[in-house]
Amino acid sequence: MVRKPGKMYRNISKKAYTRRKYMGGVPGSKIVQFEMGNLSSEFPLETHLIINESCQIRHTALEAARIAINRRLMKEVGRMNFHFKIRVYPHHVLRENKQATGAGADRVSEGMRLSFGKAVGTAARVDSKQKIFTVYTTPQYVDKVKDALRHGGYKLPSPTHIIIEQ
Repeated sequence: MVRKPGKMYRNISKKAYTRRKYMGGVPGSKIVQFEMGNLSSEFPLETHLIINESCQIRHTALEAARIAINRRLMKEVGRMNFHFKIRVYPHHVLRENKQATGAGADRVSEGMRLSFGKAVGTAARVDSKQKIFTVYTTPQYVDKVKDALRHGGYKLPSPTHIIIEQ
């Protein structure tokens, strides 16, 4: 089967589907870690990546953004000078009614009859102005943290902005 583009799952259209004990075969989340960097120190500054529009963010997009942000922070700030945290979890299970293609597909495929769909992934449902990622750091690294969050925001399906709190 062909991998579907992320824009198919961006919009929030139906009721949330999260009860995993009733469904079999839900793929696991690709997110490896939710907190990185120096977890024991206290940092004076909080920098947040905030989403502008409500949408669904697939677990693959969250992991891609996490990798991009963490890699930049490790390279430019150093592991002991930040605490990076993912603030959303992909609970919503995405379903897809898979269609057969090629010769003889019209006999194999049932079309839209009983099209409940199979689980193909998970997504985090986020509201507008919700914090997605937070980086705790010191004032001397603010510009580098902002740059890392900006690059991570490019991996997400909705426009983002950055806020700094003391």
